[in-house]
Formats: sequence, C-alpha cells, structure tokens
Amino acid sequence: MVSRFNDFNLIKELIMTTEYPTLLQINASLFAGQGQSSQLSNAFVQRWQQENPHGQVVVRDLGSDPLPHFDGEYLSALSTPAEQRSATQAARVALADQLIAELKAAQVLVLGVPMYNFGVPSQLKAWIDYVARAGATFRYGANGPEGLAGDRPTLIFATRGGQYRDTSADSQTPYLRTFLNFIGIHDIEFVYAEGLARQDRQQASLQQAHQQAAEWLASERATQPLAA
Repeated sequence: MVSRFNDFNLIKELIMTTEYPTLLQINASLFAGQGQSSQLSNAFVQRWQQENPHGQVVVRDLGSDPLPHFDGEYLSALSTPAEQRSATQAARVALADQLIAELKAAQVLVLGVPMYNFGVPSQLKAWIDYVARAGATFRYGANGPEGLAGDRPTLIFATRGGQYRDTSADSQTPYLRTFLNFIGIHDIEFVYAEGLARQDRQQASLQQAHQQAAEWLASERATQPLAA
C-alpha cells in the first residue's frame, strides 16, 4: 500500500500500528519520478513491497510536491505559543509535525538523492531542516547531542553525473551521515550510481546500483524492528 499523506491523524495512526512495517521514501530529484535517483528508489521500494505485501509505504516526492524552505517565519512560529500563532504559522508547524511523525513511524527509510553542484538538492535540505527539531528528533544532554528519532535501516541512492565517491568533492556522503547520526540513525547504506553523464558507463552503473540494493534487501536489514 502506497500513501501520500496530507492528514496528520493518519500519520498518528501509523505510529500506533506496529503489526506491519512502514517504509518512508523521500525522493529529492527535481525531475520527480523521471530522475535516476527516483527510479532507483522506486524500483527498490517495489521489491520491498513484494517482500512485505502488508507493509505501508509513505512517499514524499520533493520534486513534484516541494516543501517551503526553512525561513525566519517558521522559526518564529516555533517560538510562538500555539494559541498565539497565525493561521500561516500554525500550518507551517503542522507540516513539520507531520514530517517528523512520518519519520518516526517508519521502520525503513529510503532516500533518492541526486548531486546538484556538489551538494544535496535544496528540496532535501528543506526536509532535513523541518525534521531536525530539538526535543523531537534530538536533544542536548550532559554528554552532548543525543538522537531521538530512533535507529532504522536506511538506504540512500546517490546518483551523480561524474565520479565523486571517496573524493574531497563528495560533500553529500559525510553531510547526510552526520545529520542522520545526529538524530539517532546509524544503520545507513549508500548505493552509488556514478558516471551517469557518460553513455559508456550509465547502464553498468545503474545495474550495479540495482544489484547492491537487491543484496541489501536480501540481507534482511530492511525488515528489522525499529530501535527506540
């Protein structure tokens, strides 16, 4: 079952339901479903659904349905008592609440992440900014920051036109790993499809990415229970 939720009450129902696994899919390509990263993540999610026929898939396609970017209005809304927020402020906080709830409800997280100008898409950065909230997905304790989102198997499809893996030009990998670790997610697998701008490498690179994702799914890491 695939859902694109706009109802926060439905997300709360997901959090209370533990009988079947939930997968949260975040696609960040500007080309929505036509992007290479989206196609890789979509193919994986279809295989995951075959292995988990009763599982729930929640999809956030940030290309076709972009989030408003992080700004001063949203920060002001967070610091304003709920009863004093304007309708616009209340809507922004409700959106962030829903994004956080979707993340916390998921037993598996899948990200489709193209490289744009050596960084992550701004649409994905907006999602990150909304789900990073003190007291909800992280907190600072006596020993420093502590993630509150809960660990879960996380698969990241990183697509690039050139070859950047394990070089200083790859800012995506350390950034995403640092952020996910910060909110408590440590079980992370990167699947790279690089050299996609070269016709002589494109198909082999995509096939290798599909194979790596299939092996990851077969390892049963994608069906582990959610760690609190």
